[in-house]
Amino acid sequence: MLRLDDFLTVTAAAEFLGVSPNTIRNWGREAKIPEHRHPVNNYRLFKRGDLEKLLRQVEKPTNKKAKSRKPR
Repeated sequence: MLRLDDFLTVTAAAEFLGVSPNTIRNWGREAKIPEHRHPVNNYRLFKRGDLEKLLRQVEKPTNKKAKSRKPR
């Protein structure tokens, strides 16, 4: 059973990821990270596990070669 301890508020999620609270709100609204609501006060909540998953995705190196610009 999930507990509210497993969730972070907007401010706590922003600090956890190192971004602004508005960025967290935008990412939640745009479904870039799953957004949940507190059952009593309807505040936005974010699962710690979802935020950790996002950080793991950021840490993965990409194998795409950087596009080089053609000189003019």
